[in-house]
Amino acid sequence: MRAPQVKWPGGRKFAFTIFDDTDWATVRKVQPVYDLLADLGMRTTKSVWVCRGEGEATNGGETCEDRNYLDWVLSLRARGFEIGLHNIAPTTSMREQTQRGLDRFRQLFGPQMLVHCNHLGCRENIYWGEARLSGWRRGVYRALTRGRNGHGSRGHVAGDAHFWGDLCRERVGYVRNFVFDEPNTLALCPAMPYHDPRRPFVNYWFASSNGSSLRRFLNNFTYQKLDELIEAGGLSVAYVHFAAGFAEGGRVDAEFRRRLEHLARAGGWFAPVSEVLDYLRGGADTAARSISDGDLRRLETRWLASKVRGGTS
Repeated sequence: MRAPQVKWPGGRKFAFTIFDDTDWATVRKVQPVYDLLADLGMRTTKSVWVCRGEGEATNGGETCEDRNYLDWVLSLRARGFEIGLHNIAPTTSMREQTQRGLDRFRQLFGPQMLVHCNHLGCRENIYWGEARLSGWRRGVYRALTRGRNGHGSRGHVAGDAHFWGDLCRERVGYVRNFVFDEPNTLALCPAMPYHDPRRPFVNYWFASSNGSSLRRFLNNFTYQKLDELIEAGGLSVAYVHFAAGFAEGGRVDAEFRRRLEHLARAGGWFAPVSEVLDYLRGGADTAARSISDGDLRRLETRWLASKVRGGTS
């Protein structure tokens, strides 16, 4: 399936957005990056945890139970940034906890459909681990990961204590899935946002491009690759952890700043993830956006190949 030739709003040349995974995030660590994004006119998506949860957190950080952090996140929303979900908490949540967390999210940020990304190690993750894949690709993934991500994902298993698939379908518009090491995300996943009838509790899936740490971002989003993205009129959905070294000591990394400034000067459309995906979807329903068996096979195979090469997540 070829990447579609998209006419971006306002005659813009290309589109660029960011999903910021909230792992390790505190106001001190990430506020400088968001100040830069705002100055450059880049509205992006910041994920949050609603609460601290119970037990030991995996890659924890501040949550919406921290008043200063919540006030800052609300100020981001007022400035046009999208607030997304990275599970309810940095720890595993049972169904009742997830439902309360979704209700609290709605109280804080409004009733809009959410954009969501599963969090490492949480058993309520939906269609995660080997459940992301179909057919023989599942077996290959199991071999690559030595079974470490076997049946830990239970959010889509009806009757399980961690099940919230019906709530996901009701409240979540888009869920992040495959991540690639090339910036032009749409060229790698031309069907996105796509519905997968084999995984009915997710309305639409989207892919992203790997900028998970500062080093990874600088390696993958080179000037040459950014210029190729611009020339192709493509779309990049950068998947990042802004708390992973993008701003040390209150100062944004100088080279990262230059890369964003390069993009900002190039005439792109810079909107939050859901806004971009809504535009691509054009109002079409899940049946119209359902991915074919062949396109799904090619997408999953492409992602597995990139894992073999040592990249992606």
